[in-house]
Amino acid sequence: MAEINRDDVAHLARLAHIDMTDDELDRMAGELAVIVDSIKSVSEVAGDDVPATSHPIPLSNVFRDDVVGDTLTNEEALLGAPDNADGRFKVPAILDGE
Repeated sequence: MAEINRDDVAHLARLAHIDMTDDELDRMAGELAVIVDSIKSVSEVAGDDVPATSHPIPLSNVFRDDVVGDTLTNEEALLGAPDNADGRFKVPAILDGE
């Protein structure tokens, strides 16, 4: 079993700014040890003859071609605007002149 002890968990909790009770520290030490052991067993199975994969099935590009279609004119786009000026949407100032 991996050597993850209560002090290691307490150190990680401090680094992550997580308050943990004594019972939580003890329980988490056991759970983390099981996780580390599981990762070790997977690492032992993967040999040099097994290629690394990020996906079990090949992926293909699912995007459509970028084709220009019908677009709104500037006037059509501004028809629904509550306020506009000089061919642009007019919005309230938020920076107080800075």
